[in-house]
Amino acid sequence: RNNTNRALFCSPAATMLSNRVVATARRSATNYSRHLATASTQEIGAGRNAALLLSGAMGCATLIAVSSADGTSSLRKSSTAKCDIQRKQSGGDIVMLAPTKEPATGILFPRLCNGMTFVGCGVRVKWGFVKVYAVGTYMDPIAMAAIKKEGPKEISEALLDPMYPRVIRIVMNRSLSIDKYTKAIVEALEPRMNGEDLDKLEEFKKLNPPGDLVEGAEMEMTIRGDTMLYKNSAGGVGAITSSVFCRAMCDVYYGADAVSPAHKEEVVKGVKSL
Repeated sequence: RNNTNRALFCSPAATMLSNRVVATARRSATNYSRHLATASTQEIGAGRNAALLLSGAMGCATLIAVSSADGTSSLRKSSTAKCDIQRKQSGGDIVMLAPTKEPATGILFPRLCNGMTFVGCGVRVKWGFVKVYAVGTYMDPIAMAAIKKEGPKEISEALLDPMYPRVIRIVMNRSLSIDKYTKAIVEALEPRMNGEDLDKLEEFKKLNPPGDLVEGAEMEMTIRGDTMLYKNSAGGVGAITSSVFCRAMCDVYYGADAVSPAHKEEVVKGVKSL
């Protein structure tokens, strides 16, 4: 930036230091090439694949070393920053699947949630036009292995059975008080419980912290048999144990009078493609 700086960087001492750095780098490159020449093909392939995996996971501008079987190597720059990128390797492709967008709200649902696989989503509409939240379902592919080969009727019946594990993920499309949110779900559950285990409805209310739900708030219901693990909008986790409650919750989202018919329809289709 000034004459003093230019003199410093052009001085004999600076030039000598630069030459030493270059010489050291050349020796390191030569040693690395000799190592590659004596390494087995398997070792080289493993190193190459590890570099590709690492650069794909980081998704940033990264320098990676790519080596070939003849012992030559080169540096390549990776500027990958998208989840749906595909990288070619020996033996197959690395595929990172993009999330699914719920069409009515534009809310995204990732491919996996709590170890289960996405099968479909839809929107909860109130009063015919208010898009309250998007809802998506994730199922266990192993548990559904036999059912997915059946027709829509058999799949719909299986969805009503809480013994088939699933995650129901809710994402708010608008702000809503927690009282209105819990009231709507309780009102949908109560007539389906036929007067049994009604105390579980109060337990459900208590699992939700006070305060309004904001747009983008997320809740997750993981149902396995007679137990529902519930993660509220603040990230707190609680559990309700009741086969009556869990079966009623399944009926709310997959029954004949499901709160989101579009969601149920997409889930039935999605199960077949698991």
